[in-house]
Amino acid sequence: MITAGLALEQAPPFSVPLRFFLTAPLFLLLAAGLLLWQGPDVFTSRWQPATLALTHLLTLGFMAQVMLGALLQILPVVVGVVVPRPRLTAALIHLPLTLGTLALAAAFLGGGSSWFQGAAALLGLGFGVALLAILIALWRAPVANETVIALRCALGALLVTIVLGMLLSSVFAWGWSFPLFDLVHLHAGWGLIGWTVLLVAGVAYQVVPMFQITPPYPAWLRRGFAPLLTVLLAIWSICMLLGWQVVAGWTSVMLAAAAMLLAGTTLWVLSRRRRKIGDPTLNFWRASMSSLLMGAVLWLLAPWIPAWASAPQLELLLGVLAIFGFAVAAINGMLYKIVPFLSWFHLQAQLFRRVKVPNMKQLLPYTSIQQQWWSYLVALLLLLAAVIEPPVFGYPAALALGVSSGWLGINLLRVYRIYDQVLRSAPPLPSAA
Repeated sequence: MITAGLALEQAPPFSVPLRFFLTAPLFLLLAAGLLLWQGPDVFTSRWQPATLALTHLLTLGFMAQVMLGALLQILPVVVGVVVPRPRLTAALIHLPLTLGTLALAAAFLGGGSSWFQGAAALLGLGFGVALLAILIALWRAPVANETVIALRCALGALLVTIVLGMLLSSVFAWGWSFPLFDLVHLHAGWGLIGWTVLLVAGVAYQVVPMFQITPPYPAWLRRGFAPLLTVLLAIWSICMLLGWQVVAGWTSVMLAAAAMLLAGTTLWVLSRRRRKIGDPTLNFWRASMSSLLMGAVLWLLAPWIPAWASAPQLELLLGVLAIFGFAVAAINGMLYKIVPFLSWFHLQAQLFRRVKVPNMKQLLPYTSIQQQWWSYLVALLLLLAAVIEPPVFGYPAALALGVSSGWLGINLLRVYRIYDQVLRSAPPLPSAA
C-alpha cells in the first residue's frame, strides 16, 4: 500500500467524507429519474427548466458532494492542515448542500420564488461553511506546494461561482435585475473550467501517480497550470462584462488550449504507468480526459463552422462532455480508489494486530468496477446520442444513467458494509489488567 508523503495520522474520521460519497450517487439516480419523467424535451435546449434542474442535480448533487467531501479528507492527509471540528463542519456542509440542491431542482421545475429563496439560503450556508473552513485551513498550510496552489485557485473559483449563482438566484427569488445571460455564462465558466478543472488537476497531481503508479506530472505544469487558468478566467470574465467580444474570444481559445494541455498531459502520464497489471479505474481517467479534450476541440472549432455555432445542440454536447464525460468520470474513478483505501486505512488504524484486514481488492473486486465502467460508458454514449436525436435516444439514455448510478452506489455501499462487518466482528481490546 503506497502512503509515502501522506500524513495519514491526521486523517479525519471515516464518517466525515463517507457521508458525501454515499449521498452523491443518489443524485445521479434522481437525475436519471428526472430524465425519464421529462422525456426527450430535456435535450432540446440548455434553457429548459428541466435541463437546468438536471444540470444542478449533477453539478451540486453529485460533483460538489464528492469534491467537498474529498477536500475534507485531502487537506489533513496531503496538505498537512486539519479542518477544525471535522464532524461538525462536515454536517454543516452536507445537510444544507443536500437540501439546498433538492430545493433548487424543485424551484426550476416550477416551485416558485419561495423555493429559490430557500435554496439560496441553504446553499449559501453549506458553501459558506465549506469555503470558510477550507480556505482557512489552506492558508495555514506549512508549505505552498503545487497541490496547495491548485486547491487555493480552485477554492477561489468556487467562491466566484457561488457569488454568481447567488446573483442569478436573486433574479428568480426576489426579482432583482442583472444581465442574466452574461451571468449564466460566467457562472458556468467559473464552475466548470475554474472550480472543477482546477480541483481535478490539483487532486490528480497526487492520486494519479500514487494509485496508478505513474511518473509525476511535469513540474512546469504543476507549478504554472492553476495560476495561468485562473488569470485567463479573470481576463475572460472582465472582457465578457465590458463587451470586448474579440478579446474574450481569443481568451476563450487560450482557456480551451489550457484544458487540452491538462487532458493531453494526463493521458501521456497514464500511458507511462509502471504497473503492467490492468486497472479498471484507468478507463474512467481515460474517458474523463478524452471528454475534456473533445469538448475543448469542439469549443475551438465551433466559431469557425456557422452551422455548429448557431445549433442548440452544441451547448448541450459541450455540457454532456464537460459534466458527465469529464467531471463525473474522473470522480467515479477516484471514488473507486479513495473509498476502499480509506476503509482499509481506518480498519488498519482501529484493528491493528487484532484481526486480518481485507485489502482493497477484497473490499471492492475489480470485476465490480469493470462492470459499472461498461454501464457508465453506455450511459455517456447514449447521452451524447440523445443530444443529436432526442426522440430516439432520450429514454434509453435515462435508463442507462439510472443503471450506472445505481451500480456505483451499490459498489460503494458494498465497501462500507464490509468495513462495518469487520469492525463489528473484531475481538475487543484486551483489558489493562
